[in-house]
Amino acid sequence: MAVRKTYKLFIGGAFPRSESGRSYPVTSPKGDFLANASRASRKDARDAVVAARKAFPGWSGATAYNRGQILYRVAEMLEGRRAQFAEELGTGRKAALEAVDASVDRLVWYAGWSDKIASVRGTANPVAGPYFNLSSPEPTGVVAVVAPADPLLGLISVVAPVIVTGNTCVVIASEPSPLAAITLAEVLATSDLPGGVVNVLTGRQEELAPWLAAHMDVNGLDLTGVKDTDLALRCEQSAAENLKRVLRPASPDWAADPGLTRMTRFLETKTVWHPQGT
Repeated sequence: MAVRKTYKLFIGGAFPRSESGRSYPVTSPKGDFLANASRASRKDARDAVVAARKAFPGWSGATAYNRGQILYRVAEMLEGRRAQFAEELGTGRKAALEAVDASVDRLVWYAGWSDKIASVRGTANPVAGPYFNLSSPEPTGVVAVVAPADPLLGLISVVAPVIVTGNTCVVIASEPSPLAAITLAEVLATSDLPGGVVNVLTGRQEELAPWLAAHMDVNGLDLTGVKDTDLALRCEQSAAENLKRVLRPASPDWAADPGLTRMTRFLETKTVWHPQGT
């Protein structure tokens, strides 16, 4: 008899069930039952924000090179579970394997940017006076991410740029296809990524997204996965309460060059003045 996997949430490096005890069925594109996934509550989302905030000082204080090493390690472990991810994606095997390979490449790409983005976004500013004036990017803080429907490549494409620059995040996984997100959480938990840097919730967008958008300890909001215009507007309005940085892009092509926008959107620029001479 096959041992069926139990899909849970991923909060603070642990795998709790939802405090509400709720779950919902996940089906294949053909309508076949696959598993029951936890249906996260607002209490679970609050716990995830607390875990992300707790992890932020250590993660943002790590060297950019170290963060890049950890993302590269995640890519290695994802590649090692290539067959499992291909099976859970539920598409044709060839397309699923290509999606896994593209996800590995995307992680490696962002890992390479970890110690370069500061050089691209930072600058030494000319000033009319005997001063050095230096601008450098710093992470925003805790970012809430509504993941897109693409269950693996899309998920990695929204999470990797957030964390590689030193932010921590709370992710609402794809509602119809959450299984790959929880399996990715297992990869993160067994890599060198500190607990709380990435927290994964499964459940209803309309229940979790507005609450995270209004949370006063969330500093950024990525609405990529929100396709309901009214829901996106409500989230943007709630985010204005504490001036969150909000990203609401048009439908992206996940196979295209990702560019730097997702990394720079959740960075802030700090400028320092220092007198010249002794």
